[in-house]
Amino acid sequence: MPPEKLHRSGPVVALAATCVLAAGTGHAGTGTELTVDLRAPGLAQSPSAGPAGVLRLDGFFYETPLGRVPLPAALAVHPRDAGSTLLDGRSLMPDGREVLLSLRPSGDDFTLQLRAQPGDGIVRWGLAIAAGEREQFAGLMERVVDGPQQASWAPGIQAGLSLRGQTVEMIVRPTTALYAPFYLSSRGYGVFVKGDWPGRLDFCASDPKRVQLVFEGPSLELRIYASGDPARVVRAHALEAGPPLLPPRWLYAPWRWRDEHTQRDRYYDGTPVTGPFNAEVMEDVLMMKAFGIPCGVYWVDRPYGPGPMGYDDFEIDPGRLPHFTEMVSWLGERGTRTLLWVAPFFQGRMKEEALARGYTVAGQGPTANNYPLVDYTNPKARAYWQEGVAKLLALGVSGFKLDRSEEDIPETGPARVFDGRSVRENRNAYPVMYVKAAHEVARARRGDDFVLMLRAAYTGSSPYGVFWGGDIGGTQEGLRASIVAVQRAAVMGYPNWGSDTCGYNEQRMELEVCGRWLAFSCFTPIMEVGPTRNRGFWDLPREPSYDAELIAIWRLYARLHERLADYSYRSAQEAARTGMPIVRPLALVDPSSPAAWSDWWTYLYGSDILVSPIWEKGRRSQSVTLPSGSRWHDAWHPGKTYLGGQTIEVAAELHQIPLFVRDGSSVSLGDLEREYAEARAVAGRRPDLRSLDGEVRRWFEAHRAPTPAGR
Repeated sequence: MPPEKLHRSGPVVALAATCVLAAGTGHAGTGTELTVDLRAPGLAQSPSAGPAGVLRLDGFFYETPLGRVPLPAALAVHPRDAGSTLLDGRSLMPDGREVLLSLRPSGDDFTLQLRAQPGDGIVRWGLAIAAGEREQFAGLMERVVDGPQQASWAPGIQAGLSLRGQTVEMIVRPTTALYAPFYLSSRGYGVFVKGDWPGRLDFCASDPKRVQLVFEGPSLELRIYASGDPARVVRAHALEAGPPLLPPRWLYAPWRWRDEHTQRDRYYDGTPVTGPFNAEVMEDVLMMKAFGIPCGVYWVDRPYGPGPMGYDDFEIDPGRLPHFTEMVSWLGERGTRTLLWVAPFFQGRMKEEALARGYTVAGQGPTANNYPLVDYTNPKARAYWQEGVAKLLALGVSGFKLDRSEEDIPETGPARVFDGRSVRENRNAYPVMYVKAAHEVARARRGDDFVLMLRAAYTGSSPYGVFWGGDIGGTQEGLRASIVAVQRAAVMGYPNWGSDTCGYNEQRMELEVCGRWLAFSCFTPIMEVGPTRNRGFWDLPREPSYDAELIAIWRLYARLHERLADYSYRSAQEAARTGMPIVRPLALVDPSSPAAWSDWWTYLYGSDILVSPIWEKGRRSQSVTLPSGSRWHDAWHPGKTYLGGQTIEVAAELHQIPLFVRDGSSVSLGDLEREYAEARAVAGRRPDLRSLDGEVRRWFEAHRAPTPAGR
């Protein structure tokens, strides 16, 4: 059976007349406490969560340093004005405060606000929402489980898309760091907590019949989406918290990167380097060209500048990256955009100047890394950092990887940032201010033709950037965590997402893990391949060093991803316009399916492609749930078509990802087995780097600016 069988009873109505506020009996010794029943006929039937079509809220409290104070049933509400749908209530509390409750119905949804007069001394607010015994939840964070990020790819992990049984701290933590204070319930409602204050959500962990929300700050505001349709709930939140950015089409081409670029005098096979640019950049680009692997984006990570961190003063180190501006032009002529790494801290001369001018975040002591952080609430500090970013944009780069905005950020103590907010309130807001500052300077110089890719996010990030999944483990469980992460990101309102293919931490470069990851990355909006131990698949630090199988799989899926770029872009247009994510979990597209939450590895990519990534080594088959209402064509076996609404077992060799196309769709994936056979043949022939290197040298000689006489 599905988590909560969907049960409809007429059109969804959410007017003041359908909001019932009633008193309920509190815990022993506490008297009568406030209970709020929100009538929303579209919600799934769930007897254990209260009457059908009702969302019950109780357990209201505020907390001061002296303890928690429950809100009483006497907090009655009345129409604000005659004929008004706005409901207000107030109650005098034992400590002398007056608590004010406001409830605003709007179509299917509700806004609930709690505040007190005076508000000084209130440190947090809380409430609970009744939950069914099989109710499931998604959202909040991209990591599979809260706590240290490596717990999300621990061997033997069982948690999937659902958060049921978990407690989540709502504070942005490195480095798998996408967060949003929004969750979706399988009953068909969602809750969006406004603001930046940290909080905690308990999904039936301490009480199997309650979701408990506790958020810091002097007031609390919730948006409750109660239409009963999970997809509609996700769309509504995405638009309200965004809307999501529509990036340029070239985002959806394949990417390549390394974590560090060393300047060498020989290529991997001993061929002398005579070309004018960084040897490893040239090796990647030339080998990919020879193999027929498209490369729409090449990003250069840190270090690329002078100084101990390779990031002084937003400058390029010519010893590491010679002729950088010409390299950007060379790549551009080949249809490849260049991205660079940036961070929200100063180095070099700018560091000393920023410290002297007070441009840095209060409360951060000197550290070996991420110091000193920019105080983006200070307009002068923001502009000073933007001057550095503008220097890099002037070199022709098309955007940036925005790293480190969740590391070493002060989060406790009395310090306040420039605009007066506490460092505690600044904590979750910091990644948003960072991307806004970068977006402002990039747009001023490049219009809409740029990309900012963030590691950390909170409410307000989605209109300005795209996202990647942090420093994920390079194990089979790391791939597993990424399959969950892309779907959690989609639910949270972050539709454009990718992962470090083959992993970042624990880069074992295992054939099966990398091969399966390449296939998975093909069906995420951003297919970025790297850092792969800062080596190509032709030069791996294990046997076989030249891995023809991985090269062939990379070619197969990079070319497929390139062919799907227009499809991906149309899906991104839909995400920006309607809030519907590009990656769509079964819980969104077929919520009545018994497997809507249990088959967490299967999802729609756009509206017409169903994909079911395999993450376990040695597995050569997968159970796949086909969404009801359509017929599905097996992409690997064109003669096989299946009726939706069933779960089937699909065979899948290492190069195959279970893949289906909706009947009637215009999507054509091509003859994938023929593509793979061609890829194996191409990968079996080592490219001639001597001749390829010579082409770069001749291009440079023809395009470099002439040297003035006498120099």
